[in-house]
Amino acid sequence: MSRGHKQRQWVKPASAPNSEINVTPLVDVVLVLLIIFMVVTPLLEKDILVRVPETEVEENQPPPEPDDQQIVVQVDKAGAYSINTEQIPASDYIPRLKRMLNAKKPDEKVVFFMADDAANYGKLVVALDGARAAGAKILGMATELPQNAVIQGTQTTPDGAAPAPAPAPTP
Repeated sequence: MSRGHKQRQWVKPASAPNSEINVTPLVDVVLVLLIIFMVVTPLLEKDILVRVPETEVEENQPPPEPDDQQIVVQVDKAGAYSINTEQIPASDYIPRLKRMLNAKKPDEKVVFFMADDAANYGKLVVALDGARAAGAKILGMATELPQNAVIQGTQTTPDGAAPAPAPAPTP
C-alpha cells in the first residue's frame, strides 16, 4: 500500500430515515391560536345598552297637534346654527338656547335637531352638547321639516312647495 493514499471509509447510518411528519410545531401553533381566542372572546361579548322607548298603539286617539313653541335647532352644511329658523352666531347659541329653555317648565325642555345631509358631524355634536349644557332634558332628531317650517326666509305650503314671494315694497 502506498503511504499517500487514504482508504475510504463508509459510514453506515444507525437507523433508517424517518418518514413521519413532526407534529410538534403544529401543536404549538394550535395552542397559540387557542390562547388568542380565549383572550379575544370575552371582549366580543360586551353589549352596548340602548334605551328603546316603549310603544303603545292607541288607534282611537289622533296624534297630538304640533306645538308652536317647540325649539328646533338646524345645522346647515356650512356649520351655521339656526334656532327656530333664526340664524345665530355660534358664540350666541348656548346663551340664547338657555334663555328659551328657562322660560319652559322642567318637563317641557325638549330640543329637536335637524341637520343638513352635508353638515359636519362634529358641528352637530357640538350643537347637541350645547343644548344639554343649556338645560335641555330631551334631545330629539327630526328627519323631515314640519309643514309650517320656515326655510331661509320662505314658508313652505302643505304640499312642500314654496309659496309665491311677497311683492317688494315700492320706494
